[in-house]
Amino acid sequence: MSVDEYMWAAGMDCAGPFYLNNARVQDALVFRGATISGPEGYLQMPEITVGGGLSLGHGFSCTGMVNLCGASIGASVDLSDTTLTGPGTGPGRYALHLGCAQIGGDIQADGGFVVHGPATLADTSIRGSVVLKGAHLNFPSGTALMAGRIHIGGDLDCRHGLTVHGTINLADARIGGSVQFDAAELTAPDSSRTVLRANGIDVGGVVNLRDGFIAHGRIRLSSATIRSALSFNDALLDTAVDEEALICRGTTAAVLLLRLREAPLGIVDLSSTRVDLLQDEPAAWPAYLTMEGTVYDNLRPGLSATERLPWLRRDPQGFTPQPYEQLASVYQRHGRDADARTVLVAKQRSMRSTLALPARMWSLVQDATVGYGYRPLRAVWLLLCLLALGSTLFSIWHPTPVGGGPYPRFQPVIYTLDLLLPLVDLSQERAYSSSGAMQWIAIVLIGTGWLLATTVAAGAGRVLRRT
Repeated sequence: MSVDEYMWAAGMDCAGPFYLNNARVQDALVFRGATISGPEGYLQMPEITVGGGLSLGHGFSCTGMVNLCGASIGASVDLSDTTLTGPGTGPGRYALHLGCAQIGGDIQADGGFVVHGPATLADTSIRGSVVLKGAHLNFPSGTALMAGRIHIGGDLDCRHGLTVHGTINLADARIGGSVQFDAAELTAPDSSRTVLRANGIDVGGVVNLRDGFIAHGRIRLSSATIRSALSFNDALLDTAVDEEALICRGTTAAVLLLRLREAPLGIVDLSSTRVDLLQDEPAAWPAYLTMEGTVYDNLRPGLSATERLPWLRRDPQGFTPQPYEQLASVYQRHGRDADARTVLVAKQRSMRSTLALPARMWSLVQDATVGYGYRPLRAVWLLLCLLALGSTLFSIWHPTPVGGGPYPRFQPVIYTLDLLLPLVDLSQERAYSSSGAMQWIAIVLIGTGWLLATTVAAGAGRVLRRT
């Protein structure tokens, strides 16, 4: 059918299917307040071309599928105050099929838009925005909204009262503006436990899941590209213990705001995520947090290393070194060297449990003596204490000369230094030898000297590499 002007079907009451397959309407197509009911109450308009807008709002209802697959709409699509009830479950049985369509304006689906059954916008291109404020989508057995690979020139506005029982799929979507789920409530189907699947999404603005946002199930945001902020401020991630609450692997964003309303019981996975600024709330740190490969340039609030270290010990997989090194590099970049050293020492201590017994014992020695090279003054004080102790003992119990003379005059301090400092010959150790208990003391001093020398050398090497 071809209509040269507009087509007006407002207020229509149809007890059966209504077909406009491949129709062409030059101007607007209006179904305001219309009712399509009955066992086969479908509105079939696949491949329809409308030069103006399409209005299905203001009380429109349909008990079967509204099929707009492959439609071309020149202006906006109005779905405000619309009630759609799908034909049931099964492949292709949608309440709203708006896939592979071309929309020249917005999709206005706010103000009482209610869908019982799955809806699809997959592979659809929309020049304007998609507005779902206050909408209700209900398909508890699966995906309530399929919008994979959708292209939206403006915003995806799902703020203020959107409720969804079922999964929202935005995988590989391209959105030029922002994605806003402020104060929305999403409940996952029991089959997948996923409320929002947005892997590979590309967003030109912000992604807001904040200000009262509630997710009863997991959120998948892996490999996403967000050119502004990703915000979970005042959000509630409601999942069971040990269940994944947020999966955000390999995502890139300018800012990540993770100031949650309360600490999630589930796992928050930020592995391989890169952000310029990461802001969180210590009182709402997740029970389990994966940070392997995460890179950030700034961290807020600016806690001390002692306060921040428990944040790194929440990985359910156990110790990994990169999160410690990343935190230390941020402290160093901001001139907080003492905090950086504290983090690096904590990294070595955490790694100790992963080592074999001999390496674990050596780690304990390094920790006690020079703090793995990050506390070199410890070795200095230990050497001074050993020097004072050895000098006192050898001044009371002199060692005896060995070999033929002549002998240098015995000096307890020089003799003790000759024992403590390896690769240094002060001519005292070669000329005098202790016996009995003093011989064991000399052996202890020699061994301790070698130990301190190697750990100090290792520490000096770390300092030189850092500078």
